[in-house]
Amino acid sequence: MPDIVVTKTREEPGATSLRVEVAPERVRAAEEKATARYAKRVRLPGFRKGKAPHSVVRRRFYDAIREEVIRELIGESWKVALEQEKLKPIADPRVRNLQFEENAPVTFELLVEVKPELELSRLGGFKLVRKVPRVTDEMVNAQIQDLRRRRAPWVPLNTEPGPGDLVQVTLATLEGEEEKDVRRYELVLGEGRALPGIEERIQRMKPGETGETEVRLPDDFPDPERRGQLRRVRIVLHEAKRQELPPLDDAFAREIGDFDSLEELRRAVREDLEQEAAREADAELRRQLMEQLVAANGVVAPRPLVDRLLASYAQVYEIPDSELERFATEFRPIAEAQVKRDLVIDHVAEKFGLRATAEDVDQRIAAIARRRNAEPGQVYASLEKAGRLRELERSITEEKVYAYLLEQSTVTED
Repeated sequence: MPDIVVTKTREEPGATSLRVEVAPERVRAAEEKATARYAKRVRLPGFRKGKAPHSVVRRRFYDAIREEVIRELIGESWKVALEQEKLKPIADPRVRNLQFEENAPVTFELLVEVKPELELSRLGGFKLVRKVPRVTDEMVNAQIQDLRRRRAPWVPLNTEPGPGDLVQVTLATLEGEEEKDVRRYELVLGEGRALPGIEERIQRMKPGETGETEVRLPDDFPDPERRGQLRRVRIVLHEAKRQELPPLDDAFAREIGDFDSLEELRRAVREDLEQEAAREADAELRRQLMEQLVAANGVVAPRPLVDRLLASYAQVYEIPDSELERFATEFRPIAEAQVKRDLVIDHVAEKFGLRATAEDVDQRIAAIARRRNAEPGQVYASLEKAGRLRELERSITEEKVYAYLLEQSTVTED
């Protein structure tokens, strides 16, 4: 009978549970090896280094030796499980229900997240529409106005401020004549950062003035008990500033970049907006394709993979423990769609040999280097240092998969 017995206890798409039993003889052998390693390294009172009896070493370092034995047994058992069950894990297993008693088998469970087997009977024949929004003169003008605002200095005002002006104010809630929750803010009027009643009152004040107004707290106010209540607020307007927009002429265009005239700047802005519109159209086309492909093949997002992705989302967005349940409920559809998409891309890439090659990566890095006017080696080192090489490989793989899939369907330009 083998001294490590692995038994599958449960299986579902994306996850497998295994029960492991390690025979007492294998446990004792692991304990002897761990004890011998400690005996060589440690020095105990009354003994030369490496000469302390194993029984003394075991008593002195019982917890540490036990921990090392557990790590070794789990590692050996995991190797047996991989070979026996032919698993394709996507991460290291989780261990639970560990039982470790003297002169008895060590038992535990391995919870393994695995890549589910996927069968895609239909990869093409979908009807897709690629719609590129038209770039209008209004859109170009709005972009140029934004460039003007970024270049415009803020100039102090001595008059009443209006929408778009920058103000510094102190707000305090009044209880009788006593001020509560006194705070200083800097905000741009019209951006919705302050309650409408407060903004309206600020626009009837001059810098240095103090005023009061009554406001109703909104229904989404952070404190549920205060939602909808009326509050009297005291406002001190310390400072107001307004942007002085630079003249819209050829000189402004030259300040923005390598443009000889305002008309040349307009053409460049239009080209950028058209390229962005094309990218958005391509992204929407891919979304349509994946949505139809997933529906046609009944692709299911395995719960363990969705839960893993939700956990990573929560970590990125720094969601507190008290909000995790609400966050998971809200973001689960997004995570499920992402898991389905990733499963399809991995399956197609594997089946048709579409994964990014070293040559693909080198060519992409060379293209990036040309755009940056840099050496390819510098770009490679920069991506490697930032941990983004795998992201680049993944991006290339996705492009190849989508290109292959789109060839199997009908795309209509709108």
